[in-house]
Order: sequence, then C-alpha cells, then structure tokens
Amino acid sequence: MRTRRVIAFLTAALVAGAAAVAASARPTPEILAQQARERGVIAEINQIGANLEQVVQAYDGARIRLATVDLSLQRNTVALGVAKHNLHASEQRLSQRLVSLYVDGQPGTLDVLAGAKSLSDMINRLETTQVVTKQDAEIGVATLSFKQTVQRRETLLRRERRQRAAAVAELASRRQTIEGALAQQRRLLASIHETIAQLQAQEAARERRLAELAQERIAREEAARRQAAIAAAQKAATEPAQAPAPAPGLAASPAPPAIPTPPPSGVGHPEAASIAAQYLGVPYVWGGASPAGFDCSGLVMYVYAQLGISLPHYTVAQWNATTPISLSDIQPGDLVFFYGLGHVGIYIGGGQFIHAPHTGTVVQVSDLASYMGAFDGARRVP
Repeated sequence: MRTRRVIAFLTAALVAGAAAVAASARPTPEILAQQARERGVIAEINQIGANLEQVVQAYDGARIRLATVDLSLQRNTVALGVAKHNLHASEQRLSQRLVSLYVDGQPGTLDVLAGAKSLSDMINRLETTQVVTKQDAEIGVATLSFKQTVQRRETLLRRERRQRAAAVAELASRRQTIEGALAQQRRLLASIHETIAQLQAQEAARERRLAELAQERIAREEAARRQAAIAAAQKAATEPAQAPAPAPGLAASPAPPAIPTPPPSGVGHPEAASIAAQYLGVPYVWGGASPAGFDCSGLVMYVYAQLGISLPHYTVAQWNATTPISLSDIQPGDLVFFYGLGHVGIYIGGGQFIHAPHTGTVVQVSDLASYMGAFDGARRVP
C-alpha cells in the first residue's frame, strides 16, 4: 500500500510539473532551418553551464572551509583571553611580592643566626627563609610559563589569520571566475537573441513530453503489477483442481524443491523522487535552495529535508554522506553524480533523473544515458 501511494503521488506530481512548463511550439519551417545552428548553441550553453556549476560547487566548499577557520579563530581568541588573564594575575602576585620584599627586606643567613634565641629557633628561621625563597621562584616560573602560553597562542592566532586570509583570497578568486563565466554566458545569449525564444519553447516541449512519458511508464508498471498479482492469485486458486492424475503403473514424480527467493534489497527513499517532481519547472538560481529557485545540490538538499534528512549544500559533501551503489541496483530517490562531482540529480526510475542543470534552465527530467559520458556514480542516502 505504501508503494502504491508513493507511485500515485509521483504520478500526480509529474502531471502537475508538466502543466507548469510553458506551452510547446509547433516546429515551423523556420525552426527546422535553424536546427543545425541550434544544436551547436545548445551544446555550447550546456558546456558553459556545466563548467559554471562546478565552480559554484567549489565556491560552496570554500565557504565551508572558511566557516571552519572562523570557528577555530573564535576558540583561539577565547584561549588567548584566558592566557592573558592568567598572566595579568601572575604579574600582580609577583609585583606584590617584590613590594613586600622591598619594604620588609629579606633576612639573610647572618641575620637569622644572630637573631636566633635557640637552636630550634634558628632552624625554624632558616626553614622559613627557604620557603619564602621557594615561593618567589615558583611565582617567577609561573609568570614565565604564562608568558610563553600567551606567545604560543598569539603565534597560533596569527597562523589562523593567515589561513583565513588565504581562504578569503581563494573565495574571491573563485567568485571572480564565476562572474566571468556568467558574463561569458550573457554574451553568448545576447549573440543568439533571435534564436533563444525558439530554444526555450523547444526545451519546454521536451520537458513536458519527458514528464508525460514518465507518467505513462509509471502507470504501465503499476497496471502490470496489478495484472501479475491477479494472475498469480487465479493460478494459485485453480492449480489444485487441475492437477492431472498420474498414469497407471507409474509413480508420481516428486515435486521439484522450492527455490528460496532472496530478500529484496533496500530501496532507499523513493519518496524523494515524488517530492522532486513537484518542483519541475522551477528556475535554476545560483546558490538557490528553495522553491523560489534551485541549483543542483540545493535541490537535493531541499528535497531530502522534506523527509527529515539533512544533507549539505555541496555536491562533494553529499557524495561523502551517501553510500555507493551500482547502476544495476539504482532505485528512485537515489542520487546520480556527474562532471567530477560537479553536478548531482535525483533518479526517478526508467533511466531518468530530475536535476537543476544550469543558469537559463529549469528543474527538469533528463535521460541518464545522455549523461553517461560525464557519469561519476550513483549513491544512496542512508
């Protein structure tokens, strides 16, 4: 029943997603005449978009590293404050002791011997002098130790600051790369201004058709499962009555031993596929992680958050947080990665996956086979 509800929900979501895509355009002779040019433009846009997405994911990784450095800086700042406080307290103790020695004076050995009234008194005076001298030494050692602690903390803090500066410089460089890629893409789109509307219309029609095919496939699979269940029930009900009697004089052959059926493997989170289908047609937004706009890892993070599963907004971290599976075991809801972990999507079955490709596109259904040249692997969310 749970599987049927998931399938029904996925079907409804795919229909809703298909309705959200813009209306298709009739392939007029003018569009047919531009097809050769369009193929080259689409390939170029996809390549730029793929490169841009990898830079975006690298930016997310640099942001995570910067957050780690900030946390380390905060901890070192606290430790430095403690060391300075201890140093100040030790210096105060030492200062008070020096003032006391200056005012009262430190008795020498001759003073102790001359002032002693008895042998016992002399021994006590000598021991007192030694204790005071030992305390002075301990205060000095403690003060030096605190100074060294402060110096070590300051050295560590400077190192952390240099690391932070390096991370910020790396972040600025990556951002500049991203902005350059975006500027290049805007120039490309401007150069094909007359064709882009036709390309968008064709893309909308293609996405609508893919959604319709996915809906039909799910309906066929569900109908086939129902028919198989009915046929199995009918066969089980009629087999005892139709069993032929053994021929005279011949012993009945023993029934073949039953072959145990292996337990089904885990199916991950098929609900993720139906949730992702709700956002078909949502525009790609750089760094987006909400229904207002998604990038690839933002879509995955948001979908799995609806299931109470927390994933990071970074393709490499999502790869590390999941379990490897083979293509033969892939199920709806599993993640598929491409372009050296620069892109990610959610598998929905039938050799298709949902993803947010790049700037200028929307959340859409694509065929896994068309991306196999850039395929890194499939992973299952625990």
